[in-house]
Amino acid sequence: MKKWMALFATLLCLAGTAQTVKLLTSGTKTGMRGLSVVDDKTIWASGTNGMVGRSLDSGKTWKWITVKGFEKMDFRDIEAFNETTAIIMGIDAPAYILRTNDGGENWQVVFKDTTKGMFLDAMEFWNEQSGIVIGDPLKGRFYVARTFDSGNTWQGIPEQNKPVADSGEACFAASGTNIRKLNNAEAIFITGGLTSNVFMRNKKINLPLIQGTETTGANSIAVKNKKIWMVVGGNFNTKDSSTKNAAITFNGGKKWISPTLPPTGYRSCVEYIKKKEWITCGLNGVDITKDDGITFTNISKEGFHVVRKAKKGTSVFFAGWNGRIGKLVE
Repeated sequence: MKKWMALFATLLCLAGTAQTVKLLTSGTKTGMRGLSVVDDKTIWASGTNGMVGRSLDSGKTWKWITVKGFEKMDFRDIEAFNETTAIIMGIDAPAYILRTNDGGENWQVVFKDTTKGMFLDAMEFWNEQSGIVIGDPLKGRFYVARTFDSGNTWQGIPEQNKPVADSGEACFAASGTNIRKLNNAEAIFITGGLTSNVFMRNKKINLPLIQGTETTGANSIAVKNKKIWMVVGGNFNTKDSSTKNAAITFNGGKKWISPTLPPTGYRSCVEYIKKKEWITCGLNGVDITKDDGITFTNISKEGFHVVRKAKKGTSVFFAGWNGRIGKLVE
């Protein structure tokens, strides 16, 4: 009976889902995990080999830039404010944050840290002035820095205020989405590894996702409102496994619900779209839910690292290896 109910739910999802992913471009020698969609026309992406991509026509054409002096840098996250202004994050050896005001022609170093073990994972901005960056633990505490001037300067928070990490706990720099704004003043972030948690204010809540090894746990969190959040992840060494790879809370983390039909594999990013609709992507494809994460439907076998919705608009774009850019279409 349970199998028939699951099959019926799948058929209902398929009947109500006409979306698919249209591949817009590929072939550029960069693996992208950074993606920022300003509006329905303006898209920025960042990745390996010091590369940044920008489109001003909804992804039809792209301008690719190799940041001078950073040809070997992996820019795992990007935050764009408009057609000309963006901030990129280089993860380690050393860790860098750079800013452009002229569409990527020139970049200014606004943050540099040569501390051994420094590894930045993701950035998040509340608005064009106020932002936050998070990094893997140093001496048992997660690295956190803030900006209040549109990313022109960054300051690490006091050591005693940095969140405490468990042994073997870290963040995955998989899609720039393991930290998100919760409201106008707070951020929330998730971890993985030997343990997988969500951190909110002074709370630390264990997640019902697979954990226990260095490659397991939560990779991404999306926020619908202050009570409803979704996390995705899994084990990136077993990309086709759907075991404990997603969960949603409707009461601010007090209780978590696992899908009856989960995403069809490890997932590195999740994004809230509208109403009860969310979308998630990973190495083996893209899944969508229209019932707040209870059932997922696979809509593409094309692999992507990151998916983001336009901050001022409705368009949804994807980015991945080999310069691959996709768009959600009906």
